[in-house]
Amino acid sequence: MDNKDAEKLFFIPFNTGGHWLLLAINPIREIVYYLDSLGNEWTTYPDVKVLIDTVLQAFRAQRDIQTSRRGANSITWIKVACPQQRNQIDCGYFMLRFMRDTLALGRLKIPTDYFDEFKCAFYTKDQVDEIKEEWCQFMIKLNVCS
Repeated sequence: MDNKDAEKLFFIPFNTGGHWLLLAINPIREIVYYLDSLGNEWTTYPDVKVLIDTVLQAFRAQRDIQTSRRGANSITWIKVACPQQRNQIDCGYFMLRFMRDTLALGRLKIPTDYFDEFKCAFYTKDQVDEIKEEWCQFMIKLNVCS
């Protein structure tokens, strides 16, 4: 990574052991955007924060980036108010939709109140079905199902 990467987001789908959430990370600026379709705080999943903070500290050390003694405290975690699921099974599709929406807009930052173009309290059944269909088509193209 070089200076042109300063405004890139890296997406990390994360499974907590029974729930999918999305992390979008700008490692240069040390910003972690946290999108959870259940609306939980990141403190609900402390292992996630420990892992990502450790990875960013290792990244910082590898790049020989000098920072204050605060260490992980200098990493900014931003909870994004995103559409919420109405059941306990669609989290993976929500995570995929969050990622797709962000990539479709080509944005380098995620606003704390999600994107105006996709702002809603809940995804409709059609919106969830749309991402399910896209996922199925993607998997078929990879020939995973044969």
